[in-house]
Amino acid sequence: MQKHALKNALTFLLVVFILTANSFADNWQQWRGPNSDGISQETDIPIQWSQAENVKWRLPLPGEAASTPIIWEDKIFLTSAEGDALVLMCIGTDGKELWKRTLGHGNRSVRGGEGNSAAPSPVTDGEHVWAFLGTGDLACYDFDGNQVWHTNLADRYGKFNLYFVMSTTPLLDKDRLYFQLIHSNAWVVLALDKMTGREIWMHKRDSDATEECEQAYTSPIIYRDTQREYLVVHGADYVTAHSLEDGSEIWRCGGLNPKESYNYSLRFVASPVATEGLIVVPSAKNGPVLGIDPAAAPGDITDSNWQRWKLRNGTPDVPSPLIHDGLVYLCRENGVLICLDAETGAPLYEERAHRNRHRASPIYVNGYIYLTSRDGVITVVKAGREFKIVASNSMGEVIAASPAIANGTLYLRTYQALYAIGGK
Repeated sequence: MQKHALKNALTFLLVVFILTANSFADNWQQWRGPNSDGISQETDIPIQWSQAENVKWRLPLPGEAASTPIIWEDKIFLTSAEGDALVLMCIGTDGKELWKRTLGHGNRSVRGGEGNSAAPSPVTDGEHVWAFLGTGDLACYDFDGNQVWHTNLADRYGKFNLYFVMSTTPLLDKDRLYFQLIHSNAWVVLALDKMTGREIWMHKRDSDATEECEQAYTSPIIYRDTQREYLVVHGADYVTAHSLEDGSEIWRCGGLNPKESYNYSLRFVASPVATEGLIVVPSAKNGPVLGIDPAAAPGDITDSNWQRWKLRNGTPDVPSPLIHDGLVYLCRENGVLICLDAETGAPLYEERAHRNRHRASPIYVNGYIYLTSRDGVITVVKAGREFKIVASNSMGEVIAASPAIANGTLYLRTYQALYAIGGK
């Protein structure tokens, strides 16, 4: 009898352990997900939904923003405008607001409401959350909403001078926060201690860019494989690689804004993306896209063999590229989806998904590519070498934020609300 009871107890504990492990299978702790590439390992995300089907809940938000929600287990964090104020919110995965903190004031809206100072997305390590704003405010909070520290990067490194608003999202890796502040008053790459905000290193990045090209709205990424790791920074006419140890430049590549046909308004917005053996670098305004070998030699690699391929035009202007299963997907701002062979850069198709402005970056999940347009339509395209639309879902609200996926749920942040979409 006792053995039978013990066996039942052990079985129950094993089931609880398995259910707990599976219930938080895949956090989305930063913009573009676990590996900063827009790839989700989830397998049970709907491809079709409506207000009456597959919507778990809708939470009205205090204001507009293009920042992506991030998720860790049962908590969601996002930044938002609230009138003149800029706030960080913590929301339960049940759709209930847990707390809200004001991070700064002086929200700035640009291009008729297309963007504002709540554009950068927060990041988390599962114990703390960091939020950066276009005002320069940067703060660290614990999960209970207690402030750990606050600083202002515009005060520390130079007043931001951009046509629009500072939109770069911080990159969290181990015990550091990495930033790129590329604008007309400074070209700076930073590593800060995540628990204090203290500067670990600062690198002044050189460029011969002029006018609007001096400015960038991109975010840094880390390239890492078994042989190398470095920070990739994109803006002011160049993409550069930097040592994680001290920020020194390893290599740089130009050719994204050719001198012989220089475009003085070519500011970079779309960020690079990487997979093992390849870094895909966009430009802007129908310019080129580069496929760079991550093993590139130190120095200037412009027009070198370290460029594995070059697409002469067709870059996305704002959405960042996506790489999956040997294919590169480029969602242009006009809703045209371009698919390339990742090895050669050869175009496989160029088809329109939805005729509207696209600002959010695409994501991949369970064999499908999700493309989000500003008018609130999410087009679901079958991944692969042939173009096929499998679903079109309209939220009826403006969307500039990239989608997020965690623990069986798709999260969509519109200008009006946060949605949780899932079949269960």
